Amino acid sequence: MSRESNAPAKRRWYHNIADAYRVTQSSFPWMKWALAALFVVIFGGSLAWGIASGHWIYIPMLGLMLATLAMLVLLSMYTRRASYMQIEGQVGASAAVMQQIKGWNVEQEPVGVNPRTQDMVFRAVGRPGVVLVVEGPVTRTKRIVGDEERKLRRILPNVDIHKIYVGQGEGQTRLGKLESSMRKLPKKLTKAEVAAISKRLSSLGAMKLPIPKGIDPYKARPNRKGLRGK
Repeated sequence: MSRESNAPAKRRWYHNIADAYRVTQSSFPWMKWALAALFVVIFGGSLAWGIASGHWIYIPMLGLMLATLAMLVLLSMYTRRASYMQIEGQVGASAAVMQQIKGWNVEQEPVGVNPRTQDMVFRAVGRPGVVLVVEGPVTRTKRIVGDEERKLRRILPNVDIHKIYVGQGEGQTRLGKLESSMRKLPKKLTKAEVAAISKRLSSLGAMKLPIPKGIDPYKARPNRKGLRGK
């Protein structure tokens, strides 16, 4: 058998859309009806308008493109939510989400951990300063969070340190709102300062523990390159 026959098939843009639909449909069963209704309303309206105005080719074609675009926008929005719902509660899920946020330098491994309870602390550096993202109840994680915060205060006394507790309990932030919570933090550092702080903290290292990969919220999301078939 030739090497060409063993080569994996090239991934096309419609494969990304199909993946996005499967992920979203599993969490939102109504999605197929919403997509169908969106298409019927937009394309059907453009078809009726085109026939009434005498432009029965141009306007329906425009309506078809608008309907397709609207369906992709709706699908991409709920694909991210569905992905977060599927990995919420898994160990290391917050790290998987943090690594997708642009503008942040995220430690891939936890900087603090309780092996017995599997509570973890992840660290990220951005223009707001240093953010400690904690997986575990607020009261139970006080010790490991406090240890990490004291270490950071000694090294970075003039840098803001923020704490976000991820979970579904009181005082915690849902996984789906982690990205927005980090983006809302006030920006006080320059990009050069962020790079310098990240370099300094990288020398501290992190706890070398495996993190479940879970589902990447963006792998099933249609992208511009994919839509062009590249």
